[in-house]
Amino acid sequence: MQINENEILGAGEKIKEIEKEISKAIIGQKDVVNQAVIALLAGGHVLLEGAPGLGKTQLVKTMSKVLDLTFSRIQFTPDLMPADVIGTNILEREENVMEFKFHKGPIFSHLVLADEINRATPKTQSALLEAMQEGTVTAFNKTYELPKPFMVMATQNPIEMEGTYPLPEAQLDRFLFKIELSFPRFDELKDIVDLTTTNISTNIQTVIGGKEILKLRQIAREIPIAGPVLSYALKAVMYTHPEGDSPETAKKYIRFGASPRAAQAVVNSAKVKALMEGRYNVSFDDIKYVSYPALRHRIFLNYEAIADGVNNDGLIREILKKLDSEKM
Repeated sequence: MQINENEILGAGEKIKEIEKEISKAIIGQKDVVNQAVIALLAGGHVLLEGAPGLGKTQLVKTMSKVLDLTFSRIQFTPDLMPADVIGTNILEREENVMEFKFHKGPIFSHLVLADEINRATPKTQSALLEAMQEGTVTAFNKTYELPKPFMVMATQNPIEMEGTYPLPEAQLDRFLFKIELSFPRFDELKDIVDLTTTNISTNIQTVIGGKEILKLRQIAREIPIAGPVLSYALKAVMYTHPEGDSPETAKKYIRFGASPRAAQAVVNSAKVKALMEGRYNVSFDDIKYVSYPALRHRIFLNYEAIADGVNNDGLIREILKKLDSEKM
């Protein structure tokens, strides 16, 4: 697929329009909205983490309206079963004949909100693995295609809160981004209260549909990335492993580093970031920007890091500093 400058600029303007509409309902949280749109156009899934009440669910619902996508919500609880997610066979009578028919579960939507995913047991969490990786669901020896585009946006409360199960590494790696929501500033909190405690309604417009999203994904994948920029991205992933030329902090505090899927996530999402800004190339700054949401959930710290109060974003910052020093 050949793309030209007009397509790049047109795609960039369309993406800005998407962000503008979503931001009508999501006060502040500019980076959160930006990264959620990047993940969608990179064809990935998002893990949203933050305390209750910060607008995680509102973000997903608003995106479904702006993007004209079918939407379903799954409330994850300790007693939720895999069949409640993917669907089940039900015995039905048709023309005096009893036969099993598969009734699709809520996973069969374009945009799936897995609300409080870490409150369900690992058995139920794993029901999402095939859907997130392959875009299919296998039930009762038959495989079903999920609608396209398909995206899971899972919310989770911080792991320190009551009644949460940590997500297994294989599940975490299926998420393109982990986006962290912070508490709003005073002026943002005031705007949120003004918006939600009056009769004024927010007029959210639909900007594009599913076919246009798939077209934007194709355009993004055609954005070129220069050799030095690609090397920068790959080294950022390599340096998350506590061996070789990794920074000393990584050697000291990281137990396991990011997988090859992380490198794909960084490159694909950096291409979308370039497209959003109407550029025909991926820059070093694009790689830096997407490295935090793409890597923070793929780095597993040891007990010494926890004892010293070291966090994943701080380690990513050190890795990027080392890469910058190597460029000089």
